[in-house]
Amino acid sequence: MKTALITGITGQDGPYLAEFLLSKGYRVYGLVRRLSTPNMENIKHIYDKLELVSGDLLDQGSLSDAIKNSKPDEIYNLAAQSFVKASWDQPVLTGEFTALGVTRMLEAIRTVNPKIKFYQASSSEMFGKVTETPQKETTRFHPRSPYGVAKVYGHYITVNYRESYGIFACSGILFNHESPRRGIEFVTRKITNAVARISLGKQERLELGSLEPKRDWGFSGDYVEAMWLMLQQEKPDDYVIATGENYSVKEFVEEAFRVVGIKDWEKYVIANSKKHTRPAEVDYLIGDASKARKVLGWEPKTSFKNLVKIMVEADLKREKSNE
Repeated sequence: MKTALITGITGQDGPYLAEFLLSKGYRVYGLVRRLSTPNMENIKHIYDKLELVSGDLLDQGSLSDAIKNSKPDEIYNLAAQSFVKASWDQPVLTGEFTALGVTRMLEAIRTVNPKIKFYQASSSEMFGKVTETPQKETTRFHPRSPYGVAKVYGHYITVNYRESYGIFACSGILFNHESPRRGIEFVTRKITNAVARISLGKQERLELGSLEPKRDWGFSGDYVEAMWLMLQQEKPDDYVIATGENYSVKEFVEEAFRVVGIKDWEKYVIANSKKHTRPAEVDYLIGDASKARKVLGWEPKTSFKNLVKIMVEADLKREKSNE
């Protein structure tokens, strides 16, 4: 039986990855920080199948202890300060978690057991102000936020440990991937939650920043399979994971309102709200996942329309159960 350790187990991707690995017969450990009230909402349905170990990406010793206690064959580093807007408010903390946290984990692997296979969650935000379209593994990085900059560091330190110490370390450059488990502060979930509430008469308006940015949006549940596939290859490498299609925030809003049967959506939406704009914006991201298709045999399964539908319907169910 293989054993995996997942950081960020309580986030969006962690529970989907845990479900996937459990279905493959893995023993799954999740790294959790010692909080007075840890947020277990996303893993409550599989809580009894997981083994949780205490650790923090800010604390080198705790990571080494977590690895010694769980003895994993594979580590999936999904933990980060992952909200782009918050990285402007907390740039130093973002660097500590999202950049140096990767180094601490790699250093723990190197000193405890360098045979452990490592997956690093890289991000399309590393491309930022894009230099070519679509973006692939060789596209130059030009990040446009402290989060994007920190992810570039995390990406290159993973490459560095692979080349310097022979560690089986891979980076998945994942484009935007969403789900009903996405945090409410992220634009997609903010939209689907507001649309559900508006359709139920619980909310009057949806306030957003610009409706123009275009993103390559996939389903988180599809993307975790790609993470696993990377660690099953003979040689470690980096892969772009994306759908190859992109849609604007406006198109996401339109589609979400369409799910609940509202056509005149404009009267419910306030766009370009000052409090939702950033010092620098990433306007156009679309990924070329042909390498992942060819080498990993990976394909996205969920269409854009279906993704929006899944999210709106989950928020409708949630809001109705709160009544």
